[in-house]
Amino acid sequence: MCRKGKGKREWGPEGMGPPNRLSMVPWLLMGMGAVSHLIQGKSSNPLITGLGLLAFNLLYISVVFRAFDRRKRESALTWWLLAAMAAVTLGLGIAYGGPYLLYFPLLGLATGSVTRGRRLPQVVFPLCVTAAVVAGIRDGWGAINVAYGTFISAMVTAAILALSETVRELRATRQELARTAVEKERLRFSRDLHDLLGHTLSVIVVKSEAARRLAPRDIDAALAQVADIESVGRQALTEIREAVTGYREGSLATELDRARDALSSAGIEPVVRQSGPPLESATEALLSWVVRESVTNTLRHSGATRCTIDVGGTPDRVRLTVTDNGHGASPGTTGSGLRGLRERLATAGGTLDSGPAPRGGFRVSAELPVGSETSREAVQPC
Repeated sequence: MCRKGKGKREWGPEGMGPPNRLSMVPWLLMGMGAVSHLIQGKSSNPLITGLGLLAFNLLYISVVFRAFDRRKRESALTWWLLAAMAAVTLGLGIAYGGPYLLYFPLLGLATGSVTRGRRLPQVVFPLCVTAAVVAGIRDGWGAINVAYGTFISAMVTAAILALSETVRELRATRQELARTAVEKERLRFSRDLHDLLGHTLSVIVVKSEAARRLAPRDIDAALAQVADIESVGRQALTEIREAVTGYREGSLATELDRARDALSSAGIEPVVRQSGPPLESATEALLSWVVRESVTNTLRHSGATRCTIDVGGTPDRVRLTVTDNGHGASPGTTGSGLRGLRERLATAGGTLDSGPAPRGGFRVSAELPVGSETSREAVQPC
């Protein structure tokens, strides 16, 4: 089990680190009996025996080091090295027996470090049978211990290393999910901030221009526009706070009223038509964003004198269309707002199209399924 302590991540119930290449090397001490046998001159052919022991140790280190790299572990070279190691072990065991039989459990360690999944029993069981036969010929009943040790060393090593690898993969997946969640939240916040500030600032600019024009001849009307600017600013502060906390859900009726007011203040005739069944709050929130962004683009870029907003649909789907009679946006002046809305509606199972209207002007058309679960996800924080 992983846990944090004193600024670093620990692994295992005693806080030991995860298995690594170096942790496999000390097991070579199991072969010290054979080395002692060679040093004491008990081998009938010390040169060949010494070369055999050296070859085994080098092959063991090569195999277990490669086992901790998936690409190397699954390569053909690793399996050839393991086969060579098995041949050396078999030769030493058959020729000398005794302490040399302990190289079979070491071979089991190397086999367990390399083998995974369904291939494991296909390799381990023949190895254990071979170890039992050789040990039985050389050591009689002691073959049981050699075979058992070979089996345990292979299976336990494979299980521990597979578990360690799974823990690393799960940890990496968790970190990737955390990064994805952060990116989704940043995207949500940037979309909300763009839609909120873009529309609000456009309305403030339009009403400020209206107040400037009215001030010389109708101070009361100019003051009314200034009061509207104050109201819009206060409302924007509230909406920004709600966007930061992630709980903003727009009301379509409120947004349509604001659109009428903003368009009228800019000298654009608003035409709003709404029909169809009542909508859920999540669907209204998404359509409110579409109205806000579309009206903002009309105020900023279109040069229109008339803007029509149609809301209608069936019990299954709702459709919103915003059409103006202007010249549309200049190249490079739009993109991020409508693109963000298109992604939001796609998340909710809807669509958004924008472009020149058939009879001139510019049109934004959005369509959403009514009562979609994903609509709620599209307006909530990630």
